Amino acid sequence: MAIQKEKHSLPLKSLNHVSRVCRNVHVTTHFYEKVLGFIPIVRPGALKFDGAWLHNYGISVHLLQAENQELSLLPPVDKEINSRDDHLSFQSDSIAGVEQALQEHGIKYTRKTIDEAGVSIEQVFFHDPDGFMIEICTCEVFPVKPLAATTASICNLLSAR
Repeated sequence: MAIQKEKHSLPLKSLNHVSRVCRNVHVTTHFYEKVLGFIPIVRPGALKFDGAWLHNYGISVHLLQAENQELSLLPPVDKEINSRDDHLSFQSDSIAGVEQALQEHGIKYTRKTIDEAGVSIEQVFFHDPDGFMIEICTCEVFPVKPLAATTASICNLLSAR
């Protein structure tokens, strides 16, 4: 019987960016700037398609103008808010402030609370102009505990926070 050689995970450092295809890159850029607080950054001129790069909170968002054949692949803009949808999640210390800002911008949202072992996590879910889900939460109050069977380094887990 052949001995299985241990396979290593990729030598990653951190999450660099997320990319979103947009119906209208200018409308979505405005949303990410004015609602989420992202700042436009220089985008390589070698990219020969319409788009925008934004950065804040230690992460970049790359917005790409949809080509005609991609439009049908985007989620509907009027779909129901479902917290189980694929989403980006940002942390905030003030869910009340998040709700106030969303109301000022006229953005429909839903709020949830998760209670676990005496810890309450507050969550707010809403869509960007392209129908992609965004969550704002107080998730940092929930402790990061590796499963007993994992080989992940607790130092790596904690340094990511």
